Amino acid sequence: MKISYSWLQQFLKIDLKAEKVGELLTDLGLEVEGIEKVESVKGSLEGIIVGEVLTCEKHPNADRLKITTVNLGNGEPLQIVCGAPNVAAGQKVPVATVGTTLYDKEGNGFKIKKGNIRGEASHGMICAEDELGLGESHEGILVFDKKTKVGILAAELFEISTDYVFEIGLTPNRSDAMSHYGVARDLKAGLLQQKINKELITPSVSSFHVDVRSLKIQVEVANKKQVPRYAGVTISGIKVEDSPKWMQDKLKAIGVNPINNIVDITNYVLHELGQPLHAFDAAKINNNKIIVKNLPKDTEFVSLDGETRKLHKDDIMICDGDSNPLCIGGVYGGLDSGVTEKTTAIFLESAYFDPVSIRKTAKRFGLNTDASFRFERGIDPNITDYALKRAALLIEEIAGGKISSDLIDIYPKKIENHQVRFSFSKAEKLIGEKLKPDTIKNILASLDIKINNQTDSGLGLTIPAYRTDVTREADIIEEILRVYGYNNIKTSPKLNTSISYAPKPDANKLQNLVSNQLASQGFYEMMANSLTNPDYIEYSEQVNAKHNVVMLNPLSSDLSVMRQTLLYSGLEAVAYNINRKNSDIKLFEFGNTYHKFDGNYEEQKHFSLLISGNRNDNNWLLKTKKSDFFFGMGVVQSILERVGINSYKSRPIENDFFSEGVSLQVGKHTIVEFGVVKANIAKKFGIKQEVLYADFNWDAMLGFIKNKTIKVSDLTKFPSVKRDFSLLLDKQVSFDEIYKLAFQTDRQLLKSVDLFDVYEGDKLPEGKKSYAVSFMLQDDKQTLTDKQIDAVMDKLQQTFETKLKAELRA
Repeated sequence: MKISYSWLQQFLKIDLKAEKVGELLTDLGLEVEGIEKVESVKGSLEGIIVGEVLTCEKHPNADRLKITTVNLGNGEPLQIVCGAPNVAAGQKVPVATVGTTLYDKEGNGFKIKKGNIRGEASHGMICAEDELGLGESHEGILVFDKKTKVGILAAELFEISTDYVFEIGLTPNRSDAMSHYGVARDLKAGLLQQKINKELITPSVSSFHVDVRSLKIQVEVANKKQVPRYAGVTISGIKVEDSPKWMQDKLKAIGVNPINNIVDITNYVLHELGQPLHAFDAAKINNNKIIVKNLPKDTEFVSLDGETRKLHKDDIMICDGDSNPLCIGGVYGGLDSGVTEKTTAIFLESAYFDPVSIRKTAKRFGLNTDASFRFERGIDPNITDYALKRAALLIEEIAGGKISSDLIDIYPKKIENHQVRFSFSKAEKLIGEKLKPDTIKNILASLDIKINNQTDSGLGLTIPAYRTDVTREADIIEEILRVYGYNNIKTSPKLNTSISYAPKPDANKLQNLVSNQLASQGFYEMMANSLTNPDYIEYSEQVNAKHNVVMLNPLSSDLSVMRQTLLYSGLEAVAYNINRKNSDIKLFEFGNTYHKFDGNYEEQKHFSLLISGNRNDNNWLLKTKKSDFFFGMGVVQSILERVGINSYKSRPIENDFFSEGVSLQVGKHTIVEFGVVKANIAKKFGIKQEVLYADFNWDAMLGFIKNKTIKVSDLTKFPSVKRDFSLLLDKQVSFDEIYKLAFQTDRQLLKSVDLFDVYEGDKLPEGKKSYAVSFMLQDDKQTLTDKQIDAVMDKLQQTFETKLKAELRA
């Protein structure tokens, strides 16, 4: 939120430096994230002096240039070369002296220097109005009235305003500070703690009166629960044109673009007092009647941006006497009911809408306007008529209108102030320091909190309705503390500490351990959005639509469900990098997946790896080598070893994300699935190169580490033996078939079967692939002989050749 310092000074007559005010606001809980100097004219015409052209002669070396001598009233006249067609002797003109900085339309500055133009010296620049930022014309230099005094600063001739704008990071609970008046009210309380007592000046509306009762518009509120208060008045005889410069400067300073005097006044009052207003063209209100009601579901409404929107049955609509929708109440105006240059009379609305209803409507339509921003957080219900009168008087003053009806104010049930009981002992306990009762009472009074009664133990308080965030005793104590100053609370020299329970294994410590290891191997950590595209469920049977966790109010159709796997968001990152010429990828991510099982929601922690392209850059020491299945498997195994998981078994993978892969299991639990992502899935993301993917079930891993028991046993006296086969197979053959056939062939000596490399390339026959498979053999009773080992391996070879038509590769 942007707050103008000069605007604040209309409420509080202070002359503190902007930096000091920023510090005070931050101490009060209105954190100032930045202070920007804003000028109505860039550079504030600094260095621009009124000069008189004494002579003007044609340049001897250029037809379109002239040589002038200019008197600046402070010494010898300056020679300036000028290319303007209208420059002439006797003129009073703006001169940018040497060292002055001028700015172009984009705000880029350039400094005026001594120059030599076509052989003639030039000591400054005679300026056109666009070069000074005073207009758009560049037809010739700006010429002042002949009576203008030579030597004065040009800034004295124009209304140049300089302001400082505070960028406040407003928290959602501080709806009371969503205006300059609200911030000034808080600042007054803070200044009192600094022993600076300033009166809070509010705009007077005492002169409000009906000029002529010539345009009466009836108002009917059908849903008083959603619209507790609704006020309006008509103003006739207005002339729609540009707002005055002072108002435009104020709005521009806080980032609001001026439109016309009527709309600008409503915006001005909104940012001044925090009360949104809306002006309707009275000629477009049928039957001279306003009806505030709900319309049937899917009723079409064309909003101010030209978009046709289908309404919800709970949307608050401002309609005319024929029930035609004119405006989405508190959110957005209609295309056909707003103020135009032809408007001569308006109906001005000021209302208090139910915050929950406004928030739901704004979310449904994806709209975030200045009005909805305030209504959905809760505005002050007691300034509805005051803000309306303030705006009406400004319209009278600026647009020449006349108030042409009585002020209508429908407010059947007043929104009451809150009653809270405050305890001195509870305040001391929470603050950690005992504050004097008089100090507490002064702070409460400065915050408009009334003291109804006082006892030795505490106070009975009335909280103004605009403080929607102050409803409990703890809130009162927080208010006292922020105004008193957190920095003023003394710290105790005594240090208290407690021993916290540290779960084992420590998930964060373990995650950092794995992250550091991967970073040392050249991996980069990524963090993807947990929201994903619902269309991704079509890419695999592993992800089912019935298990989707669907967002009720999605930001867009592409981000409407929670992800069930880390793969797709990872492939988005891979594609993003490849499209930007970074095709050698090593990424990892810790993240959650979200599922709906039998009506219950479940959240699972996973850890994923994505590898594609080359594993290293080409250099004089190392040749480029492609990241293959063997490399990825090595990374997976190193992670498991690092966290202490050594006793796992390889199983054939059943996940249809992968064309080839393995599943690593501990007991019946799968802890990792690793393999080559199917080419048709990668292609959906525009990826043509091979992608290796590993999905670690982090929750299962932590559970295994937590429950892991260390068993001590004698080392076997008899060594194990490892043999490898490089098998040439048909592409449709899976590792599952090899795994099962191996154990069917031998169940006594064969202990494990692992796939450690997969190769598919143009060096193999068409329709073929190569598997590198390892077999571990061991006998617990004796040392294996070559004869026994060869016998088992021969049997395996024969089985693979017979049943899988495999060939051994050299």
